[in-house]
Amino acid sequence: MDFDFGPEDDAFRSEARAWLAVRADGVSDRRAWERTLGAAGWIGLGWGEGGYGNRTATLTQQVVWAEEYARSGAPPRSGHIGENLLAPTLIVHGTEEQKARFLPPVAAGDELWCQGYSEPGAGSDLAGVRTAAVRDGGTYRVSGQKIWTSLAHEADWCFVLARTEAGSLRHHGLTFLLVPMDQPGRVEVRPIRQLTGTSDFNEVYFDGAYAEQVVGGEGNGWRVAMSLLGFERGVSTLAQQIGFAQELEDVVRAAQESGAARDPVVRERLVRLWAELRTMRWNALRTLGGSGDAGAPSVAKLLWAGWHQRLGELAVLVRGAAAGVGPVGWSASAPYELDAAQHLFLFSRADTIYGGSDQIQRTIIAERVLGLPREPKGAV
Repeated sequence: MDFDFGPEDDAFRSEARAWLAVRADGVSDRRAWERTLGAAGWIGLGWGEGGYGNRTATLTQQVVWAEEYARSGAPPRSGHIGENLLAPTLIVHGTEEQKARFLPPVAAGDELWCQGYSEPGAGSDLAGVRTAAVRDGGTYRVSGQKIWTSLAHEADWCFVLARTEAGSLRHHGLTFLLVPMDQPGRVEVRPIRQLTGTSDFNEVYFDGAYAEQVVGGEGNGWRVAMSLLGFERGVSTLAQQIGFAQELEDVVRAAQESGAARDPVVRERLVRLWAELRTMRWNALRTLGGSGDAGAPSVAKLLWAGWHQRLGELAVLVRGAAAGVGPVGWSASAPYELDAAQHLFLFSRADTIYGGSDQIQRTIIAERVLGLPREPKGAV
């Protein structure tokens, strides 16, 4: 696919940039912001002509929107899980009734979603899930625990991978369920405090929570779940790289201000990070253009996770001792907010674990791309 941006893309970029410049400044209510995006037609650009989204856009225009959104400084999206993960999955695997019920509220920014995949004993090894769902008339009753559930404290719905066949193992007997979160006494959300002091992730406990909606049919949960993960590393990775570029610029500026940029080793590391980021961009564009292989998503995850960790390490290194203390005016008797470099360093420690650990990504590449023998079950 030709990824040169043409005149129509340039016009689309100008429209997106102008709209964001007027409306993205000073946003504090993230749910209201989702509705603002929906009303202006900016949600669901990649859903195609099915009539469930807002405006339609070419792939290059989707890239343009993602890049301009990242550059604008607009708030992090609360609706991206519904828009970029659930919606494409329903378009492929859902019934017409499910599409008509769930896609319009996502497009309008009215309903927010979270992902119920990982469990304490089944993180990167997703096939080890133990959350169970038992038939109860025309519904299922879901019981179990999910962990690292992003935005569960804000979500209206959760798509849950659960075991519906008692005694089944690994990829068998799993079902993809849509579970409403507003079930007092049956769904409990507990925030997880991170190294950064924030709580973006949560534990979610299901105690007989009801679910009426099955996507893809009972027992086909693994196929649906893998299809969903294929959408996870799409256009959004390019927007992520815009954020990475801004962080790199901040590190370069800090190195210049502290004098660390005079060190040839530091300069070499900065140049290497810049070159690697450019390589990641072209790799992402190549993958979106359809010239990638089955291991492309895993390659992308390996590339950016390690890159971002190295950037975080350099961010504190170039500031020297100042990176280990609080801001001006800080007192040991009161807590303080992390500055950007400190937050980058601490948060990026998890980059090689969440979203599929480096070990899992390498295993996928080895088995599915290189054709190497499968890793023995139970191997560490």
